[in-house]
Amino acid sequence: MGQYLTYFTVLYTFLAGLSVQIHALSSQYSACQLQQNAEISPLTGCPPGTLFVSPTDSRASFKSVQAAVESLPDTGDAVILIGAGEYFEMVNVTRSAPLTLLGQLDPDTAYDPAGNASQRNLVHIWNNLYVLPGMKDEETATLTVACPRGQQFGNTDFKAYNIDFQNRAANYSISQALAGSFINANVSFYGCTFASWQDTWYTGQGAHSYAVDSIIYGQTDYLFGFGMAWFQNVILANRACGGGITAWRGTDGTRNGAFIADSKIIRSPDANVTTVTDGQCYLGRPWNPLAVTVYLRTYMDESIKPAGFTPWAGETSVPNTAYFAEYNSSGPGGDTSKRVPQELILTATQVNEFSLESVFGGTPAWIDFNYEY
Repeated sequence: MGQYLTYFTVLYTFLAGLSVQIHALSSQYSACQLQQNAEISPLTGCPPGTLFVSPTDSRASFKSVQAAVESLPDTGDAVILIGAGEYFEMVNVTRSAPLTLLGQLDPDTAYDPAGNASQRNLVHIWNNLYVLPGMKDEETATLTVACPRGQQFGNTDFKAYNIDFQNRAANYSISQALAGSFINANVSFYGCTFASWQDTWYTGQGAHSYAVDSIIYGQTDYLFGFGMAWFQNVILANRACGGGITAWRGTDGTRNGAFIADSKIIRSPDANVTTVTDGQCYLGRPWNPLAVTVYLRTYMDESIKPAGFTPWAGETSVPNTAYFAEYNSSGPGGDTSKRVPQELILTATQVNEFSLESVFGGTPAWIDFNYEY
């Protein structure tokens, strides 16, 4: 584990040098997270009924996050404050009532304007399971939010603030190893990180997902699924190049897809450039002919291939029925002059169709819009 933490120290230093502003806090929960009065009670400033988890603090009611989740009743809003530390576990949320996970923060570093989500986050939840014969991708996820068997929908309002979710399964040569899996649920993340290599983030059937002010690390198809996912002001860190950043399956008559807005794509400091001859990655590839991926006002460094998108393995071209689009991309990889002909470069008029509200069909009540960045 020491080598892994050393790597993240290097990565955090690298990201701190980028011109990114990733240091917002929740106006609703920061008093609970910052722990200015922790010597009195770790739950000072927290909503009534908040549960406290810590592997080291004797005042905690639980030592693992999963134990706290399993203790919750089926109804009523719930908040869990997670104390600083390393949690080697898999968290599985099946309750349908709202649940919020809060990562504890240090008031001395939480407001550092040179910092970013990873640098200040003190809670690291991780596992190292990867796909073995007979397993499904989603069974490897460090965090799962899904409906239990027999129900049509799972959590209606899951939120997580300032937590690192990591799948540390060996290295880039291993098979699929998810950090997050979301199925038939509404999930949102604020100031979090998700780290793996292949299939880091999965938005599955019936799922709606949202991430802001966050960092996602991966190699192959690391944003994938066939639900609806919006990524706002995130950093996508390419650890290597395989497939594409996104791999999506669209559904006729819906806007299910991956939407990346006002974000940055960079080569991660630990990137393995030997997987391709030029060390460049594709923005995405179509998991089915109706795939949807849209990049809006996103900075792309030199790790992005000029063609942008690529066919699925075994196919010779991107299908015309896929919807791949960009608007106002910038940076060395943001030159759209050599993109595949099937991609649409949006005009200032066309981009108006791609606001968060238009994609989600309204203003989602389960997103915290008071979290400002």
